[in-house]
Amino acid sequence: MRKLSVLCALMVAMVLTAGVAMAGTLDEIQKRGKLRVGMEPGYMPFELTNQKGEIIGFDVDMAKRMAKAMGVELEIVSTAWDGIIPALLTDKFDIIMSGMTLTQERNMSINFASPYIEIGQSIIVSNKVAGEIKSYKDLNDPKYTVASKLGTTGEQATKRMIGKAKYVSFETEQEGVLEVVNGKIDAFIYDMPYNAVAVSQRGQGKVTHLDKAFTFEPLAWGIRKGDPDFLNWLNNFMYQIRNDGVYDKIYSKWFQSDAWLKEIQ
Repeated sequence: MRKLSVLCALMVAMVLTAGVAMAGTLDEIQKRGKLRVGMEPGYMPFELTNQKGEIIGFDVDMAKRMAKAMGVELEIVSTAWDGIIPALLTDKFDIIMSGMTLTQERNMSINFASPYIEIGQSIIVSNKVAGEIKSYKDLNDPKYTVASKLGTTGEQATKRMIGKAKYVSFETEQEGVLEVVNGKIDAFIYDMPYNAVAVSQRGQGKVTHLDKAFTFEPLAWGIRKGDPDFLNWLNNFMYQIRNDGVYDKIYSKWFQSDAWLKEIQ
């Protein structure tokens, strides 16, 4: 009995020691002196590339504030969208900050911090059919050709809610918007903030933006599973900046002003 008790005590000690030795993401960031953020710089106004080749945007400013709060440097890791979750899981970076919608499917693979903004899908419609289209329901017809970006919630919503229309997908948002502007497809379905900027930048007088979102999509930061300390830090960070004016300042810069457009034109 005594030997069994000693053995149990040793096993408990080994488990506790292993737990202490297993460093979480926060510890790794502190030791490295750098926060690595994964994002795809093509989603205005969340992340985009300016004329100097620098990645800028709403998520970038949030990441800068996050790194400052941690007392470390910021490293942005540009990553293709279709590989961004696998890259996180293989430790190419610490966190996804790339306008990612929190979905139940994605939540099976990664954890999400509390959502930082809520958006939805809107529709850019070619003016040649704008008189016929008042909502997504009117597009649900085989005579229309609609598009979205490959692997996005826009694609999922289109297939689910506009399934009767002919569907095509594009590798980038820009390709889809240009196809509508040039009259080659009837509509492009994508996140409302991006569509609003794209229409003002490239499609004025050529397309119509149905800017009332027809889906509900919370955006959130993604991290690897099994890291409650990092998740706790992120949620408390968001609580702080939402209540000290920092969040509102960054939001106003990217969503209530178009001054940043000068950096990409």
